[in-house]
Amino acid sequence: MQALLPVHILAGGLAIVVGAVALFAAKGAFLHRRSGIVFVVAMLTMGLSGSALALRNGPNANALGGFMSAYLVMTAWATVRPPSARARQVAVGAMVVAFALGFVDLALGLIALGRPHRAVDGVPAPAFLIFAVVGLLAGVGDVRVIRAGALQGAQRLRRHLWRMCFALFIAAGSFFSIRARVARILPEPFLGSGMRLLPIVLPLLLMVYWLWRVRAGRSQRTIGRASAPVAT
Repeated sequence: MQALLPVHILAGGLAIVVGAVALFAAKGAFLHRRSGIVFVVAMLTMGLSGSALALRNGPNANALGGFMSAYLVMTAWATVRPPSARARQVAVGAMVVAFALGFVDLALGLIALGRPHRAVDGVPAPAFLIFAVVGLLAGVGDVRVIRAGALQGAQRLRRHLWRMCFALFIAAGSFFSIRARVARILPEPFLGSGMRLLPIVLPLLLMVYWLWRVRAGRSQRTIGRASAPVAT
């Protein structure tokens, strides 16, 4: 099991790098598509290996975060894949995972609120509650996909964008939130709280930006045309 640790670290670093490339690359272009595929593989590896490592000590918050990141990238990837006969089965499975993660995070958040330090396993109650909201809203989105079938147009792009961006937020947060971990790679000027906070919040800011562009109809034609046949 310990052999998974270097795999987890390498996959997490790769996910952050290629995720950043996908965010800033021209949407739907070759670089965006290819970096997006690598990001999905890296995030799945990071999330599932991290959860496996965390579960050695029993169910905990780190295991939930790993499963959540894997769920988000898988459903984001499935959203831009061509429709298939198995799509409904995948959506049903994803819905079960999303609601399970959401309710577990909600329960842990409520438990954390009742403790003196407002935390469980060092994770504060607000973090659990935020992930609970994300998981439950994602589950509701899966229900809509099951009922309506394959999404089209702006709905399809929004589902893909927010899930990819939030998964990158999880990856960036798991690395940059711990100063000692960042110090192993980056020099002193990058170790301040502000410098470490920037790469964490940037995926969320860019998520808002791209969702606004899709809602405004400014990028639907470009992204939709280029991403239809290939996952990003």
